[in-house]
Amino acid sequence: MRILITGAAGFIGSGLAMRLLQRGDAVYGVDNMNDYYSVALKESRLARFAGHPDFRFQKLDISDREAVARLFRENRFDAVMNLAAQAGVRYSLENPHAYVDANLVGFVNLLEGCRHSKVGHFVFASSSSVYGANTKQPFSEHDNVDHPVSLYAATKKANELIAHSYAHLFGLSCTGLRFFTVYGPWGRPDMALFLFTKGILEGKPIQVFNRGQMVRDFTYIDDIIEGVIRVIDHPATPDPAWSGERPDPATSRAPYRIFNIGNSSPVELMHYIRTLENELGRKAVMELLPMQDGDVPATVADVSELNAAVGFKPATPVEIGISRFVKWYKEYYLT
Repeated sequence: MRILITGAAGFIGSGLAMRLLQRGDAVYGVDNMNDYYSVALKESRLARFAGHPDFRFQKLDISDREAVARLFRENRFDAVMNLAAQAGVRYSLENPHAYVDANLVGFVNLLEGCRHSKVGHFVFASSSSVYGANTKQPFSEHDNVDHPVSLYAATKKANELIAHSYAHLFGLSCTGLRFFTVYGPWGRPDMALFLFTKGILEGKPIQVFNRGQMVRDFTYIDDIIEGVIRVIDHPATPDPAWSGERPDPATSRAPYRIFNIGNSSPVELMHYIRTLENELGRKAVMELLPMQDGDVPATVADVSELNAAVGFKPATPVEIGISRFVKWYKEYYLT
């Protein structure tokens, strides 16, 4: 297949591109290479593809309507994996317009490109953040998610709604993937594991929100990528059992699906930190802080729908995932 990956210089995008190339697909990657975090890290991720005959990269901002339209006019893609987005719950409090530009305007630009060039499957990154104020655990795709607690989450919920309208109006197969706390080698420097590791190694205090009383469904990057690839290979189809009298948010009479991708094995934040301490051989100095605005105390994924649809369930324990991350971190930053 010929697959377009937006956000190809990102954490998930670069890892996904690697796996697709290894199995023989052709990958066209785009990324705006913004400085929300280290551009050098993004360049290092892309450097792994240097000279690969089936990888092509273009610096492109998906909020640029004409640039996206030209991309689809000049190329034909069997599938599109949209990972380009302004990420981060807390940053949305500081720079809301960045989320509107990338996550809403850019999203519609891509859907228009897919619509007019007859792309077979549009897959997009949603987020566990859409569950917002929901407290029933584990989080299920069949639950209502109308109470986001951050602008970032609201844009991801909007993505799901907009994609459904394109599936309904134009028959474009659309699948949304709600990622749960992704971590691992080549990760984003603004994420907890990265910040904790850097702080512990430098002997500086690490910020622990809600005084450590947090639970997360930490999901290892390789599991995320495996789930994404299996979903790409299974385009969404209409659900014949869908009923307008009892509307199911996870499916539709249009070719549209929503899946959670999480480890479905919640871990207490303090256990996560202790595991990291063991790997680094050093104790953390913790600054215990109250809950941050826009954050939630717990995330747990129900992945039964993903498993039923594509035969896969993430299962990498944090002990293994953190060990692999620490090994990569030391090789990348300390050697």
